[in-house]
Amino acid sequence: MLGEAGCLNRRVEAVAHSARARKPGLLEQRRFLAPALIAPAVLFIVLLVGAPLVLSIYLSLTDATAGSLTGEFVGLDNFVDQWRDPNFRTALRNTIVFTVIANVVVVIGASMLAHVLIQNFRGKWIARALILLPWAAPVALSTIGWLWIFDSLFSVVNWTLKELHLVDQFNPPQWLGEPNLALAAITTVHAWRLIPFATVIMIAGLASIPKEVNDAALVDGATGLRKIWFVSLPLQLPIAIIAVLFGIVFTATDMAVVYILTRGGPFNSTQMLPMWAFQTGIQAGSLGPGAAVALYLLPVLAVVSVLMLLTARRVEVT
Repeated sequence: MLGEAGCLNRRVEAVAHSARARKPGLLEQRRFLAPALIAPAVLFIVLLVGAPLVLSIYLSLTDATAGSLTGEFVGLDNFVDQWRDPNFRTALRNTIVFTVIANVVVVIGASMLAHVLIQNFRGKWIARALILLPWAAPVALSTIGWLWIFDSLFSVVNWTLKELHLVDQFNPPQWLGEPNLALAAITTVHAWRLIPFATVIMIAGLASIPKEVNDAALVDGATGLRKIWFVSLPLQLPIAIIAVLFGIVFTATDMAVVYILTRGGPFNSTQMLPMWAFQTGIQAGSLGPGAAVALYLLPVLAVVSVLMLLTARRVEVT
């Protein structure tokens, strides 16, 4: 018995010795393995983000036009000319207002839906699937649906308001034909699209709160809105800030909704920076000014992203 144990020990020692004696392969070494694993992601970012960004910066400093990616160097003239353009300033103001209002609606709506969907009730998974549909549906398809909803002749919204005698039957609201109503319609569609994404993030944040915290809150008498304000919100704030950050980036850089619904009209009242960059650089063929318009968003979104990430780190509960 002792002989078998001694033989087993010698075999284990021999295997361990051979493992130590064998030199690790090239891909097993940390200095080669780590760069090899991260290289595809770095290459993806460089090709799909870095290269177009460098090209945009180059074009914004030239007078390049459609059909050619070269032009005479003009410095910062494109940026100055665009800033003096009233259409650009309208687009900048609309982008800021539109982004802020849409994300306020998204945060409030997502918070309410998340608190409802974490409860146990019959059909909860069906409700969650239906909530995700606006985010899962192609943006062009869903926005065309909203185009019919806001149509001047066949609007289901106007039909409902007429049946409820809330609007004039012969002069209903022109949702996409009046400046303020058109901006409200675009904001509604964007909020409708982003609420599912924010709801999922909010549900994840609520699910990460330990059950002991909720039990302690109930013992202390914190229920309803008091529990949300003093317990759930502080613990959920870091992940909620990340949801808002994604919402700001998605909203400020999206062109599809505006293009399908209004194309910036009526009278440029719903003009946004991405739409104005497209009309200037692609439709009008002025690549230099169009690139300058697009690059105006870059420093703004960079500053907002850094500030929100720092805020999320500071409010993180350890």
